[in-house]
Amino acid sequence: MATDRLRINNEINAHELRVVSADGTNLGVLSLEAALAAAKQAGADLIEISPSAVPPIAKIMDYGKFEYERSKKEKVAKAKVKVSETKEVQIKVGTGDNDMALKARKAAEWLAEGHRVRAELFLKGRYKGMEEKFLKERLERFLKIIPYAYKVAEPIAKSPKGFAGVIERDLAAQAKREKEQATKQNENQ
Repeated sequence: MATDRLRINNEINAHELRVVSADGTNLGVLSLEAALAAAKQAGADLIEISPSAVPPIAKIMDYGKFEYERSKKEKVAKAKVKVSETKEVQIKVGTGDNDMALKARKAAEWLAEGHRVRAELFLKGRYKGMEEKFLKERLERFLKIIPYAYKVAEPIAKSPKGFAGVIERDLAAQAKREKEQATKQNENQ
């Protein structure tokens, strides 16, 4: 799992090392021979932790245990990374209100998952010659019916297939919207 292998024991080529013992005590700057002797006395390995430091930093501990802990930390860090991608929803000038509402709900789901959404107004044939203002308003009308708070990442602009805009979620605005809806529900009960 480890991305780069560290030098241990006789693989270390620095003449002096800042050595840390297994319990975390700083042993100070030692020669390579003295550091190896201290590691041997402790029954552990000498691991070069930070080779770029001056002098390099080494730690006395069991190499297997060190690699295990390092791979565990990498797994935890990898699990916390959230992959976000750009999803695409495509409408046409003639798309009906029901279909637009369905696509708007799907876009809201993607926003809730943390993805960016690229909304595209697909134009073909004679639709390409229509007035630009009308086409932009059509796409804006679609964006307004998305039932999730969002912010515009890329404004509506001409694209190869027609017009497109990219939106991403706005957590603060969504929290405010949900709070208002909860307040309305409490008032209606």
